[in-house]
Amino acid sequence: MNILIIQGPNLNLLGKKSSQFGENLTLDKINRSIRYHVRNQEIKLKFLQTHKLEAVITSLQRNRNWAKGILVAPMAWGKYEYVLRETLQIIELPVVEIYFNGNYFMGTGKENSLLSDVCVDSLEGSPEKVFIAGLDSLIHFIKST
Repeated sequence: MNILIIQGPNLNLLGKKSSQFGENLTLDKINRSIRYHVRNQEIKLKFLQTHKLEAVITSLQRNRNWAKGILVAPMAWGKYEYVLRETLQIIELPVVEIYFNGNYFMGTGKENSLLSDVCVDSLEGSPEKVFIAGLDSLIHFIKST
């Protein structure tokens, strides 16, 4: 099973945000824990972290036949980017969106996401837990269909 993981704007600065409250969490650590979580399963992951919406749209279009599902942490794109919503709707792959809450809240959550109605699930939580929960939700959905 192939899964595309899209990580939106400013997630590369997660370490800077975490240091503000005495933690040492980085996007690289999260990505390692995601890979570790699926290590004994026949799952291939492809990660894209970018600030450029054009790169995301291109990646979604290029990988639409490779991927069986998409895990997206859209951050502000979830609130403002209709072109992302349109692309996800057109490619018709199962999508799980995730957002951060608590100390890691970045201004957009599932309650104000314009992507939610094109997703099979929308989750919020701490970064490390919500990425794993989102991935598990997506895998479960793909296997059950």
